[in-house]
Amino acid sequence: MFFKYALLITAFSSFLFGIVIQNQFLGRKTESKSISIHQNNMKLGAFSVSLSVKDLLVSRKFYEQLGFTVFAGSMESKYLIMKNEHTLIGLFQGMFEGSMLTFNPGWDQNAQNLDSFDDVRAIQKQLKSNQIPLTLEADETTSGPASIMLSDPDGNVILIDQHR
Repeated sequence: MFFKYALLITAFSSFLFGIVIQNQFLGRKTESKSISIHQNNMKLGAFSVSLSVKDLLVSRKFYEQLGFTVFAGSMESKYLIMKNEHTLIGLFQGMFEGSMLTFNPGWDQNAQNLDSFDDVRAIQKQLKSNQIPLTLEADETTSGPASIMLSDPDGNVILIDQHR
């Protein structure tokens, strides 16, 4: 009977030891991957979610009840950028279908110019070198304002929209 328990304890200990060793190995592997991802980090600028809305006034009132205030845009131009602390959402009536993630290279969350940022054309080149298809491309012979658009693997649209 003692031999059975000793055998079970030994087997269980070996199993736990294997898990510990495997987790340490996987942990090192994950760390090295995150380092390589960090080296290729793109400066995408301010982030917001852009929502296509049916009624701008109704949407404005709804988001104001969530603590958002109008930061930019106007009812007349049919879009509002609303802010709650560091969170930005764009409400757009009749400009596009669906919703999208939006990044603004060159701007911080207060639409203030950043001293250092990655130009949208440089971002485009890096995405293309990683074989990421773009649905809208910037003219690489220009400078200043430009946009690119792509979709993530689930079809979520991403707009990288540089204003300067």
